[in-house]
Amino acid sequence: MRAVVATAPGGPEVLAWSEVPDPEPQPGEIVLDVAASAVNRADLLQRQGHYRPPPGAPAVLGLECSGTVSAVGSRVTGWEIGQEACALLSGGGYAEKVAVPAGHVLPVPRGVDLVTAAGLPEVMCTVWSNVFMTAGLRPGEVLLVHGGAGGVGTAAIQLGRVVGATVAVTAGTPEKLDLCRSLGASVLVNYNEDDFVTAVLQATDRHGADVVLDTMGAAYLARNVSVLAANGRLVVIGLQGGREASLDLSALMAKRAALIATTLRARPAEEKATIVAAVREHVWPLLESGEIRPVVDRIVPMSAVAEAHRIVGAGEHMGKVLLRT
Repeated sequence: MRAVVATAPGGPEVLAWSEVPDPEPQPGEIVLDVAASAVNRADLLQRQGHYRPPPGAPAVLGLECSGTVSAVGSRVTGWEIGQEACALLSGGGYAEKVAVPAGHVLPVPRGVDLVTAAGLPEVMCTVWSNVFMTAGLRPGEVLLVHGGAGGVGTAAIQLGRVVGATVAVTAGTPEKLDLCRSLGASVLVNYNEDDFVTAVLQATDRHGADVVLDTMGAAYLARNVSVLAANGRLVVIGLQGGREASLDLSALMAKRAALIATTLRARPAEEKATIVAAVREHVWPLLESGEIRPVVDRIVPMSAVAEAHRIVGAGEHMGKVLLRT
């Protein structure tokens, strides 16, 4: 089969659409003929040599995909050859075929086409596991989402709105903030013009954010603590703004707040299967009813993966950038 591999650490130009061996399903796995995958920032980090795949994961990039079941391993129930599905992956999505544990596979939601479904597993599992399973967002609370117009951000806004939270976002352009507003955000902060701490505190009558979903890391750490409400929960899921920062722990203690740092990719398979099952139970009905929707910026051929990486790296997109095989 063909797959995208990074020939060396570097820029988008190191990505090559190459011949690699076909995957074979191990016990408990299925093989998907891939219809599409999606670009995530972790893919860019892996391409640059900053993010090693976890042990046992393929070197091929791609943390989610959609496709058709083409092989079923032993001990797999509930899946048959020919069924359409999408999957959360530890790697391997930028390819014509991928093997994946059956517990990490989801049916394509009714009303969502097969290619669009490729952009659902990673963002929905990320948001549900962090905002709801870990941070426990409740109706009436305030959720602050950094990077609201990205794939994770657009999912978080919609899920926060559905549960009855007030959703605040940061984004860098008026067009991105307009998208966030259309999805349900009511506190809109252009980070190039305004301070999100001041804006959120003013909009919430000094209450602050009960949950902060952060992709920036070090650059936002102190301000994220400042914007937290009493008993707030700061969940760091990305390090776009750096890895190291100093923190006044007394500020966290005074608010009885929690700082949580998580990743999804390296979790044990059993944990990821639990998350996938929760997403199927809680999120898939919302997609099928139309209460929330996938947000896709553009679809490009897998052979044009370098351009897709350039677009995501430059922050030119809103929602997901998909790769069609």
